[in-house]
Amino acid sequence: MSYKPETPFDSIESAHEYVDLLAETVQEVLREVEAEMALAIPDNTQRRKEALQLICYQLTKLSGHMTSSRRILNDLRTLRGLFYPPRERQAKTMSQKAGA
Repeated sequence: MSYKPETPFDSIESAHEYVDLLAETVQEVLREVEAEMALAIPDNTQRRKEALQLICYQLTKLSGHMTSSRRILNDLRTLRGLFYPPRERQAKTMSQKAGA
């Protein structure tokens, strides 16, 4: 019997995959906002320009957090491999699932 996660975050790998998808989305939105800022639209008010700059700033911060999260998840995956060789990890997962 193989272990089937109940939520998308039951494993480090699935959490890492989610963070990767989120990071890609953040980068995509950031490119779109930067492209909008680059357009020379005469009706862009100063307030709108400032709002777009703030959005870029916040998205850039979020992108940095996503990069940090991916690194942390990679570290956790490596550490798990050191403490629980693959066979022990599989047995531990199975015993936790049976106890739940």
